[in-house]
Amino acid sequence: MPIEISAQYVKELRIKTGAGMMACKQALQESEGDMEQAVNGLRKKGLASADKKSSRRTAEGVIDSYIHAGSRIGVMLELNCETDFVARRAEFQELSKNIAMQIAACPLVEYISVKHIPESIVVLETKIESEKDDLANKPDSIKDQIVQGRIQKRLKEMSLLNQTFIRDQDLTIQDLINQKIALTGENIQIRRFVRFLLGEGIEKKVDNFAEEVQGMIKS
Repeated sequence: MPIEISAQYVKELRIKTGAGMMACKQALQESEGDMEQAVNGLRKKGLASADKKSSRRTAEGVIDSYIHAGSRIGVMLELNCETDFVARRAEFQELSKNIAMQIAACPLVEYISVKHIPESIVVLETKIESEKDDLANKPDSIKDQIVQGRIQKRLKEMSLLNQTFIRDQDLTIQDLINQKIALTGENIQIRRFVRFLLGEGIEKKVDNFAEEVQGMIKS
């Protein structure tokens, strides 16, 4: 007898894969509710549309921007798709705006995905975590597990695709893109982005009010 699968669970799998509702329900029943196995099952059957399209060339799209209120934070983003037709669709334009806004709201994000993070950064973060005081007296096996868990969390904090969408806490940015892939039928990829913070990197003048008053008195 098939196990009972909640509608919310089916919806979550559909967001992740872009596959049809009934295919998602069947995949979850076959995997006895295991989400990862269900995703893999759909991919093997060729039903996970986002996965099927991920290798297709994306040379069209938009360069979009978002300026936060107060004009102190700005973002530029290149979001790619396969055709100019999709690039001009309202859904694609809305997606680019939402992603740009997400980047502005996430100061820790520096890379598109975990796979884009340089190995040198992973090594540095591992070294930092390994040398933290709270791990000093832990057995090596336990210490390694803790460090790896913290590293995975840190890398996801730096990855845009792993961020929870600010307008829907049930979705990640990858889920949001997968929805649009299923809707448009085209591969969609974030190519690059840059965040601007007003005055970043400029040494700001700090006035010493007490010294200024003393100077005025002496003169």
